[in-house]
Amino acid sequence: MYESKNQPLIPVHHFAHRILIHVVYALLVLAATVMIGVAGHIWLEPVSWHDAVLNTALIVGGIGPYIVPAAAAGKLFFALYSMFVGLVFVATLGIILAPVAHRIIHKFHLDEDDA
Repeated sequence: MYESKNQPLIPVHHFAHRILIHVVYALLVLAATVMIGVAGHIWLEPVSWHDAVLNTALIVGGIGPYIVPAAAAGKLFFALYSMFVGLVFVATLGIILAPVAHRIIHKFHLDEDDA
């Protein structure tokens, strides 16, 4: 997917397209994460779908729950879900920053060859 260190840097418009694709992948991961939270909230707690979306969005955003779960299963699910969201944050950040890091490192390798 990325060019090797022996190849030249790709043009800026191709790089922007690569960034856009990575952002789309990150948004898909985020959408799947929100759907898991909403499904778990609806399944384990007696809440409406819009309250489940709000509560899940606040947890994914790092703010915390709007509605604290009452059932033990709901509390356990959201404890595990909150840890999962932390991992998703790190993975999503990696997905978005990977092309930028690659381009920077690739540029350094090209500079070494010129010296």
